[in-house]
Amino acid sequence: MKPDLAIRLLHQCRHAALATQSQPCPGYPYATAIQFVCDERHRPIFVASTLAEHSKNLLSDGRVSLSLLTPGADAAQSASRMTLLADAERIDAPDALRRRLLRYLPEAEDWLMLDFLFFRLHPKRARLIAGLGTMGWLDGNAWDSLPILNLDTEARLLRDAQSALPPSIRLLGATASARTGWKREITAERTGASRQPRRRRSANACCS
Repeated sequence: MKPDLAIRLLHQCRHAALATQSQPCPGYPYATAIQFVCDERHRPIFVASTLAEHSKNLLSDGRVSLSLLTPGADAAQSASRMTLLADAERIDAPDALRRRLLRYLPEAEDWLMLDFLFFRLHPKRARLIAGLGTMGWLDGNAWDSLPILNLDTEARLLRDAQSALPPSIRLLGATASARTGWKREITAERTGASRQPRRRRSANACCS
């Protein structure tokens, strides 16, 4: 199965259910909701408090499962969905990766002033169901062959593009996209005049 549908779903989602290996109850998966973004290699990145149960589990056993569903889907059984089996790794995020996370999740700036740790998921296998007759397994090595957009190049691209846009549109990130023939794809959100919580809109535009 080609990875383009799986990668598209990963970049569409901001929330997922993460199942870790329970330490207090060995053998039982411990599932929790997380917010995440993808790095330049399309691998999920998230932060978690050292006090959280799933953090304690991750630091003891990095084997996890991540469950994703098309955002806004009313019927889970007919929506595109994926289960990603992965190895979690605690990382010291470089500044460029921290900035990418904060563009998508600005609320995380307060979290990072506390005891929150960065984690990256290294895909091992993924089961994607994207519709009737469109389903299958992907091996983790499919991620190794995907084109990437360097984080510094991304920042420069966003800076140049933002200068041509009104203040009401804020660019979040750019990525190499299978859907657009591996061209660069920019994601934006429309902001309000206040700092109240905003509803995200997908505003994907191709940049050659």
